[in-house]
Amino acid sequence: MTIRAILVDDEKLAIQGLQLRLEAHDDVEIIDTCQNGREAIRKIKTHKPDLVFLDIQMPGFDGFSVVQGVMEVEPPLFIFVTAYSDHAIRAFDVEAVDYLMKPVEPQRLADALERVRQRLAEKRSIDEAERLKEKLAEVSPEAVEAIEVATADDTPASSRFEKLINIKDRGQIFRVDVDTIERIEAAGDYMCIYTADNSLILRETMKDLEKRLDPRVFQRVHRSWIVNLNHVRQVKPHTNGECFLVLDSGADVKVSRSYRDVVARFVH
Repeated sequence: MTIRAILVDDEKLAIQGLQLRLEAHDDVEIIDTCQNGREAIRKIKTHKPDLVFLDIQMPGFDGFSVVQGVMEVEPPLFIFVTAYSDHAIRAFDVEAVDYLMKPVEPQRLADALERVRQRLAEKRSIDEAERLKEKLAEVSPEAVEAIEVATADDTPASSRFEKLINIKDRGQIFRVDVDTIERIEAAGDYMCIYTADNSLILRETMKDLEKRLDPRVFQRVHRSWIVNLNHVRQVKPHTNGECFLVLDSGADVKVSRSYRDVVARFVH
């Protein structure tokens, strides 16, 4: 899989430095470079790249204006590359893949490109499925209907769910691997995310957060709690049909009677 990329920076030396670092990645093809935002918008619309490395502070249209300027077409993935750290929160608000500081470190670049590969693989898989479905609908509409009925209750593939969650807390951005999340507690429109060594506050409703997490791993066990089933080490019965899950950290989480079916997988 080739990653077609455009580099955008008003400094020629910055573009040249990034080109040199990208030479180590055989699957990245640099199809064009741009030195200002207007040119970037035009070339993104023309070339339809997979990925854009985008400087933020440029004369005229800045990096965020470029992102806004290509929203009318299917936008590429963006990695912001900048000398300033104070735009990081806004960068993740527009769902950038990553935010790299100049001079770009080779390992940080490699990590960012790996996330790009994962996102592109997921997107192409979905696109291929949709194209196949459209073709099948042309030649055999009844087959599409049968497939939709048969798969209506299938568990979504894990690749559709988040692997990393960006959490803005105390003026910083934490990139949390979802596998390390042990439990999640709801507090109104805020979620308290607990890992083995940290607790972070995320501004999001439980309903929205549940959609981002694989239900085969993260289960609601109480109106205020979600647990990572992979971190459960013991089930302790309680009164009135309730019980407690003992997690790897030693924390107890109550399972209400409404969610008793979650416990069943641990006792059969």
